[in-house]
Amino acid sequence: MSRVTARTRYGDRVAVVTVTYTSGEVLERFLDTLVKASSREVTVVLADNGSADGAPQRAARERENVRVLPTGGNLGYGTAANRGVAELDSSYGWVVIANPDLEWEPGSLDLLLEAAERWPQGGAFGPLIREADGSIYPSARSLPSLIRGAGHAVFADIWPNNPWTRAYLQTGREPRERAAGWLSGSCLLLRRQAFEDVDGFDERYFMYFEDVDLGERLGRAGWLNVYVPSAQVMHIHGHATSRETAAMLAAHHDSAYRYLAGRYSRPWSKPLLWLLRLGLALRLRVAMRKRTGHRAADQPSSR
Repeated sequence: MSRVTARTRYGDRVAVVTVTYTSGEVLERFLDTLVKASSREVTVVLADNGSADGAPQRAARERENVRVLPTGGNLGYGTAANRGVAELDSSYGWVVIANPDLEWEPGSLDLLLEAAERWPQGGAFGPLIREADGSIYPSARSLPSLIRGAGHAVFADIWPNNPWTRAYLQTGREPRERAAGWLSGSCLLLRRQAFEDVDGFDERYFMYFEDVDLGERLGRAGWLNVYVPSAQVMHIHGHATSRETAAMLAAHHDSAYRYLAGRYSRPWSKPLLWLLRLGLALRLRVAMRKRTGHRAADQPSSR
């Protein structure tokens, strides 16, 4: 039976799951702008990974449609998101998983839902994501093959316009509604049936690449990842990761290697995996040096 004709056990209600971790003022802005993003009644679940600022609890007290789910600790992004989705009953057939440091454009969630009607095979739908400076973030990308991933990992910082990075990020293309290899997990509308079909996020990823992995598994299960640039959000990066940059940098590189190594296990791929590991280690070292330099520059002079 095809995805189009298969019966679903889920209803048509919409919920938003966001993972909070001392999200502070950005959470308020997220919730304020979400009100204008859809004409539908939207339930919000805050899967809280141990916030120390009381922001999730305050939001739940002040807003009728918001509830907090304490996860019991900093479980990582994908695990916490899975917990949040699991809290929803079967009347919720649509789930948005989004970072709390987003600002929604008016009507943007409704535009994603309208796109879902045009793409019955669509399992995930992603909006156009703008950076705080107005530039477009490359949120609809190709799946990283071993060669493309290694080329991007090794050369992205020293040769930003290299062919592997261009192919991976899909840069140079005019934004248009289309199927992609994967979509940024910072804002995803998911068909609940599709998300459940692939058992949600792979919880082995603490942070980063869980969205790449999800996009690939959705594709293998027969669903499409659909980029919907008519819907727009703005992403203010780093509210949580900026406090633990070193750990997050290491997590990003570990996740990149886990993803590619898990898909290339044949003997011929071992030299390329070795090159990938070396390139990621070098890239991490350069990134850490940059971070140390920036921190030193921010310190007050002793003279």
